[in-house]
Amino acid sequence: MANVSGQSQIFSSTELRQGSLVNTIDRWIYVFMASWFLAAVLIGFIPDSIAKVSAIQAGQQPPFPLVLHVHAVLMGAWILLLLVQSTLQAMGHRSLHKQLGMAAFGLAPLMVITGFFLVPAMFHLNWAQMQLAPPEALPEIEITKKFISSLVAAQIATGVMFSVIVTWALVVRKTDTGMHRRLMVLATALPLPAAIDRIQWLPTTYPDSFLSPALYTVLWIMPLLVWDLLRHKTLHRAYVVWFAVFVPVAILVCNLWWSPWWIDTAQRLMGVTL
Repeated sequence: MANVSGQSQIFSSTELRQGSLVNTIDRWIYVFMASWFLAAVLIGFIPDSIAKVSAIQAGQQPPFPLVLHVHAVLMGAWILLLLVQSTLQAMGHRSLHKQLGMAAFGLAPLMVITGFFLVPAMFHLNWAQMQLAPPEALPEIEITKKFISSLVAAQIATGVMFSVIVTWALVVRKTDTGMHRRLMVLATALPLPAAIDRIQWLPTTYPDSFLSPALYTVLWIMPLLVWDLLRHKTLHRAYVVWFAVFVPVAILVCNLWWSPWWIDTAQRLMGVTL
């Protein structure tokens, strides 16, 4: 009897430790995801920004448009808000989490609006630079023109998908907290390729294909998705919603990429022609 009792105590202690570890990961996985996203932004944008600022100072390219700076600040604020909000939730400060969460109602639409102004601003900046290139650079210029025209499809798609997923996340914030917190993370992953594509040591299919940005978007949500599968043995419906939006849009962008019809359409939308 004493041996059985001792074994029961050992099993009980092991289960308690395992339960404690699972609960800890449940709380802090969202903090990890926000930190993981922030790392991508810092690693991607800081070296790229330093190089471009140096080029501007050397007179090798024109200054960035104001809308770029505004959008960068808003995107940075969004990532930091996600990190702070997940940390507050993990530490049990739910009241403060709800109060601070109201900032998302202002930040999200501002990010989308400035993003849609940023698309033509950067397109015209790049297009103007290509017009000044020497004649011997013509083959590279033609490739770049097709690339930035194809990129318009991805930029518009990102803005639309982000709007849909964030809106869904905010609508269910009071009725389904599990759905809400997952969708907030999944929405934030959608514009991340803007940073990931700037990480020079990562393989890329640019400028020929949109495949690598699409795959990196999925890769960056994998820690949360894998943990949810291990934890709950099923795919949470938040991922079903996200993939139902993301997959068809990504396929559409991949098919529009380098398409003569889309390149012509994008350039007409931007007010330029070949």
